[in-house]
Amino acid sequence: MHQVTTRHFIIATAGHVDHGKSALVKGLTGTDPDRLPEEKARGITIDLGFAKLNLTGPNGEQFNVGIVDVPGHEDFVRNMIAGVGSIDLALLVLAADDGWMPQTEEHLQILTYLGIQRIIVALTKCDLGKIDVVTAQIRAELERTPFKDSQIIPTSVRTGEGITNLKSSLAKELARLRPPRDIGKPRLFVDRAFALHGIGTVVTGTLSGGSIRRDQDVVVQPRNLSARIRSIQNHGRDLEIAQPGMRTAMNLPDLSVGENGTQRGDVITLREGGSPQATIDVLIERSPRVNRNSPAARPIKNGSSVQVHFGTSRAAAKITFLDGSALAAGQNAIAQLRLESPILAFVGDRFVLRDSSEQNTIAGGTVLDPEADRASFRSNAQVRFLRARATAPHDIDVCVRSEIALREFVLRKALLNKSPFSDGEISEVLARLQRAGEIVLCSEIVTDRKTWQQLRERATSLIDEAHNCNPERAGLDLNELRSTLRVQESNVFEALIADLCVKDFIRKGSAIARISHRPVLPADLEPVERKIRESLSHKPFDPPPRREIEPDRRAQHVLRFLIESGQVIEVGPDAVLLRDNFEHMKTRITEFISKHGPATVSELRQALESSRRIMVPLLERLDRDGVTRRVEDKRILGRII
Repeated sequence: MHQVTTRHFIIATAGHVDHGKSALVKGLTGTDPDRLPEEKARGITIDLGFAKLNLTGPNGEQFNVGIVDVPGHEDFVRNMIAGVGSIDLALLVLAADDGWMPQTEEHLQILTYLGIQRIIVALTKCDLGKIDVVTAQIRAELERTPFKDSQIIPTSVRTGEGITNLKSSLAKELARLRPPRDIGKPRLFVDRAFALHGIGTVVTGTLSGGSIRRDQDVVVQPRNLSARIRSIQNHGRDLEIAQPGMRTAMNLPDLSVGENGTQRGDVITLREGGSPQATIDVLIERSPRVNRNSPAARPIKNGSSVQVHFGTSRAAAKITFLDGSALAAGQNAIAQLRLESPILAFVGDRFVLRDSSEQNTIAGGTVLDPEADRASFRSNAQVRFLRARATAPHDIDVCVRSEIALREFVLRKALLNKSPFSDGEISEVLARLQRAGEIVLCSEIVTDRKTWQQLRERATSLIDEAHNCNPERAGLDLNELRSTLRVQESNVFEALIADLCVKDFIRKGSAIARISHRPVLPADLEPVERKIRESLSHKPFDPPPRREIEPDRRAQHVLRFLIESGQVIEVGPDAVLLRDNFEHMKTRITEFISKHGPATVSELRQALESSRRIMVPLLERLDRDGVTRRVEDKRILGRII
């Protein structure tokens, strides 16, 4: 039996004030979205309203649609933007008696700036006539926009005409859309926050990017407040899990409402979603449709103060252009936004810019780097990165390549964490780039092949140089290698060593060497070696102090070689023994204790004709090795003999 699937979408209204948006929503759903007393009194929508619409698609699929009704009055454009940030389809509403109006135009530009792909035009009040004239006007206005082929549906709430047709058109349009994506990175942009008696704080918004479940731990950004979801609802229905594309209400009883808790503009997400930033690099675009006589058409100057509308939030910011001193209508430019309060933005996120007075919508844009830095904005590497990404900020290949080129070494799990791509999609691209020889994946480190090859070649050269200059050494000290290479990230250095040791190289304690390397003393140091051996052999169980054996740098060099190669045993800071003598002393000590029982340091010193300077550190070494064990002031045999 064929199972009917339910898909979730969000539609928002748009259009001029008093063109019948709220009445149309009520006609479609039976719900009056105007909920505020002031809205009832004034007869206009001031804040966002919400309603639910169930539709059946042409193939029998079910659509659970949340409708966001936005205000059309010019004084409440900021509320309108907060309602259309996470939608799948826009319902552009025009009245037959008015036609295309200033707020119609501004709302259309906002939809374009936010990257909305599809709209349906509802022509309201069609019982008043002029349908053909206004339809022609709408077609002319949409001609040079992404929406030129959009359906125009005449409707009348008063007579009921066109409502069924509009529902059918909405269902057909939604059937063509891909369902909202689940990339495992949920974000809910809060559009309402309120307290209910006996329940606590409730937030609502449109969930995007991933699912979220009841009892899950979340974080409220940009405030960095931890909370746990007690319950979840979708249009009054209790849920265990909310899916992307759902109007979602969450009960967060741990939080209060307001500046010290949560409010509109916040983002509910997971802790691993990253931290908000106050500096982001962006591509700013200006519509060519701006009326030349409007203040919105004035060039945006470098250093201008603007209001950034992102998600359901807005924040004051200053614009710094990468090139040029101003941006005219119809142009685009790479810029940096320096915000007064941070936002949790992803690569490819859209935003709207309004002037500082909040009177005019002046531009929109796309996030290129959500973790930008003021100091490096005009660095060569950042400029190359931004120009590459600006060509296709929603292309995963472009984003992966540009990120690796900029950062050089990226931790795999952190690559494009703030992006609209899932871990699976990123892994697929990395595997493909690795097969093509473009990148290297090593111990969770991602880098481009050329950078990695250069680092390997430098490391190899330094190790070989160390072997040539100091052939007596076991290898090159790892700390010295890391310092010379100037590799700050420990995980990058460990990945490099692991890669080198796959073939040709070996790690020896705190050093690295070629597998073929055999430490050997240079010929000019052989006389020094003979002298040290003679000193250690003259009184084999009581050799001179170390400081007498290595009086100069050459002797220090040789003794270090003998210790690293195991020919000399370092039993204490000032006590060294030839290996054979060390083994003889160990044997003599075990034999003495076996024959005579527990022995003191003094007894063993006398039996071996040694000194306390040698015997004390030697016995401590044998204790550590398990050969002997100290009991009060005597030694007995340990478990290892």
